[in-house]
Amino acid sequence: MGIISLSRLLPRRFALLLGTAICVFCASCFGDPAFLAVRSTPYDGQMNRIRPILQTSAAGKATGVSLRLVNHWIEDLRAIPYGFSHQWKTPLEVETEPTADCKGKAVTLYERMRRSGATNVRLVIGKRTAASRSTHAWVEWIASDTNYILDPTINWMAFRADEVARDNYCPYYAYSGNHKFCATTATLVAKN
Repeated sequence: MGIISLSRLLPRRFALLLGTAICVFCASCFGDPAFLAVRSTPYDGQMNRIRPILQTSAAGKATGVSLRLVNHWIEDLRAIPYGFSHQWKTPLEVETEPTADCKGKAVTLYERMRRSGATNVRLVIGKRTAASRSTHAWVEWIASDTNYILDPTINWMAFRADEVARDNYCPYYAYSGNHKFCATTATLVAKN
């Protein structure tokens, strides 16, 4: 009877488990991502601070929000120096404090758009690139049947989602009004 050392098997199993988890998380980067409604996300506790902003109703006419106006807002927010915050800042904090991170800038852009009447807007949490070590926040907006990625932390203007490289802007979760979503591939949704 031979003795099998568990210390040799554990690293291999851990590596296999880790590799599988990375593939699952990165799967939303490949193909067109689709958002499935969910009851909760791992970020719900952090979102309590900004929940009233996420639930802002679209006020005014949606036609009042143009790509030119959105690009102006992105430029304003992009000009704010980057400074990481553990908690999600409110738009008032972003506008009055000297620095802001991706979370605060994305929430501020989301609120400006909703207050100006934009619909089909969602706050997205994911990875900037598939190889990124930390998560990132940005806004997505569907206008005139075009999906735009709005990232006031990194970019100076909006760009079309179909112009993004496959391994960039990998969504995990999204918020829009009272709704929460989990990202998955459109292929998986079509199969189910």
